[in-house]
Amino acid sequence: MTSEQFLAAPRRRRAYWNALLTLAVLVAVVWLARRHWSVLETGAVRLAVADRGWLFLAAAATLVTWPCSALALQGAVPRRLPPGRLVAGQFAASAANHVLPAGLGAGAVNLRFLIRCGMPIAAAATAVAVKGTAGAILRGALIAVLFAASPGVLHLPHVSGGVLIAGCAAVAAAIVLLSGPLRLRCRRAPAAAWAYVVAVHARPVRAAALWGGSLAFVILHCAVLIAVSSAVELPLPPARVALLYLAASTAAALLPTPGGIGSLDAVLALALTAAGAPATVAASAVLGYRLLTVWLPLIPGLIVLAVLVRRGAL
Repeated sequence: MTSEQFLAAPRRRRAYWNALLTLAVLVAVVWLARRHWSVLETGAVRLAVADRGWLFLAAAATLVTWPCSALALQGAVPRRLPPGRLVAGQFAASAANHVLPAGLGAGAVNLRFLIRCGMPIAAAATAVAVKGTAGAILRGALIAVLFAASPGVLHLPHVSGGVLIAGCAAVAAAIVLLSGPLRLRCRRAPAAAWAYVVAVHARPVRAAALWGGSLAFVILHCAVLIAVSSAVELPLPPARVALLYLAASTAAALLPTPGGIGSLDAVLALALTAAGAPATVAASAVLGYRLLTVWLPLIPGLIVLAVLVRRGAL
């Protein structure tokens, strides 16, 4: 067996198990949809007669998410990127993200875009990772702030002493492994990545674009759901809706379904219902949010993706 075949085998196994998990999640979602079809149907009818003003605001907030994502990616790159193609690339990346599981679509499109702009593959991969890390940090910070402002909304799971001991043992084992021969092999990549992060943050304009664009992107998605919730008269305060969305989307990201399709819908609807919203109203809010952020932009986004590939921008 060659080295390429040896390395390809684990990748094939991971892809196999990811596909099985994705299929299992989608089957479970279809089963839930059939079981609660009457609730979904009533929710769709309620969305059809929702307040048009709030829906317009939700649509406007959705449109601004792609320039904010482009701003964040520009902040993660020291060199200047072509602004028009950058925004178009983020629109195409969002569509690809709804086709491939666990955010792989957006990452692949952004990586290809940066390479086409002349960046080395290592620097391009680091830039994509920096953008994703900034978004994750800000998402966690917003959850912490909203959790402190709305106590009792989220219930943290109880962790037993055995689980804590097992976790500490796993961390200790990882440290031991890294302190051996692997440490010498793994030292260069983190050092290079850290040097890249320092270089980006050495330019205040780039740092502001990275963190400001990432923060605006997360807040705008919260605003879309809040506006749709107001349109269907969801009886929850905006801060609570934002907290539930952030928590649900973070939990749904652990399941490798394309764009969180099925997993985010179910988790978010369950979270809104558990917080006190009627099931039909929660279904309306989730349907409206997903319609604006996923289904309506999907075909135009795939068309833009095809155009960018045809023109050599990806």
